[in-house]
Amino acid sequence: MNIKTIRGISLLFPPVGLVLILFFSGWKWSRRLGATLFLVLYSLIYSSLIVLLLLYTTSLEVEWRGGFPPVLTWHKTNPDYAALDRHRKSVSSSRPVAIHAIRAAQNDWPQFRGPQQNGISSETINLDWSIRPPKLLWKQPAGGGYGSFALVNDVAFTLEQRHNNEFLVAYDVNTGAELWTNSWPGAFSESMGGDGPRSTPSFSEGAVYALGAEGEFRKVNASTGKTVWRTNILVLARANNLTYGMASSPLVIGNRVILCPDGGRNNSVIALDTENGNLEWSSSSNPSAYSTPILANIAGVNQILVVGASLAFGLDPENGKMLWSFPWVVNLGNRNISQPIVFGGNKVFLSAGYGTGCVTFTIEKKGDVFHAQETWRNKNLKNKFTSSVFLDGFIYGLDEDILTCIDAQTGERKWKDGRFGYGQLIANHNHLIILSGEGELCLVNATPEKFELISRIPALSGKTWNYPAISRGKILVRNSLEMACFDLSFPK
Repeated sequence: MNIKTIRGISLLFPPVGLVLILFFSGWKWSRRLGATLFLVLYSLIYSSLIVLLLLYTTSLEVEWRGGFPPVLTWHKTNPDYAALDRHRKSVSSSRPVAIHAIRAAQNDWPQFRGPQQNGISSETINLDWSIRPPKLLWKQPAGGGYGSFALVNDVAFTLEQRHNNEFLVAYDVNTGAELWTNSWPGAFSESMGGDGPRSTPSFSEGAVYALGAEGEFRKVNASTGKTVWRTNILVLARANNLTYGMASSPLVIGNRVILCPDGGRNNSVIALDTENGNLEWSSSSNPSAYSTPILANIAGVNQILVVGASLAFGLDPENGKMLWSFPWVVNLGNRNISQPIVFGGNKVFLSAGYGTGCVTFTIEKKGDVFHAQETWRNKNLKNKFTSSVFLDGFIYGLDEDILTCIDAQTGERKWKDGRFGYGQLIANHNHLIILSGEGELCLVNATPEKFELISRIPALSGKTWNYPAISRGKILVRNSLEMACFDLSFPK
């Protein structure tokens, strides 16, 4: 084969030309090396042009699934509104939802990450998936968004994007039937994270509290779906929206609901009266992040733990007074996403992606003064979109997309194994139930000794960042394309 032929093939098919130059050109190795470097660069440009051509002329799309680089896919995880509309009309129910007179029971899941906001389910469920895998009860189309479910009395509440409106929706957990909807104009769009609302509704005293991606906030009657009162927290706090939208879920404490608009000027955290929506107090000028405030007892004092853009801090629930603060900055100008963990009575664990890592600090109270002191810091666990759980002295979570176990006292990594994408996890009786970034339901034995995968079953199609929810022997999962319910109860 002559050199002209090799050159022609190299220009048309760089990978083939690379092989020909290396083995059949007859050139000296120094010249082959130079030609090889040229062809590698040329191949990158050639491939990029081919991809761009396919992106502009076919249905090929780019989808960010958490890591880098993005994924090229013919089936991006977007809601099919036509299928959604047809399905909801076919299964809608008009029966009343008798939940207005009850409180969330022990086995209910009334808010983001469960009753204690720690991602731990304490109910007894089937964990022998190798013999009795979870039974699919129903699967159906879903609207867009990255929120989870609040589950109370076999009713599921979630937020969805449908066309140019955000919807708060109540579903029958047993059948998937839509019970009622409450909607408002809103179509938040963001190219990397995706479209739709981000937060999870909260249930309290017969009402559902829901925050849209553009700041619309409503208290809704849980029985009828009717709005009790509404406001826009970005307008109220005179704030601009965050890059990825309002993602922090409401925290209801007694007769107050705590929210985190990015207000600055001492109104980055606000408390509204649950009866009428009036502003009770505002606090903190530290810009907001994407994590949800939690109610925790730290150093013997009940307080609201908030993770902002550059600080973690504790607030007095009665008046918003700042009790302590600890510096926490996520690399590359990003803001915190994952939830903090409180353990040991006075220790707080934080973690973030983008190469940031994790830290544990201790809160001590001397007289009326709180002090925050760092305990350890390393890069053994980097939560990006997910949040970790604490079990029996160990922290389990996704280091980017790989499951990891670390010693909570020392930060020492015990093991790191198993790829689950940028998914989410729940702990239940020394087991981890993981909803992977590709929509699989996975069961892992939670032990510091070794990684032990028990089962992995398909649940959803496409990119899945939404947090699962467990209540009364059932687990609900969703993404921006579909939602499903699996039975985890024991056979009767």
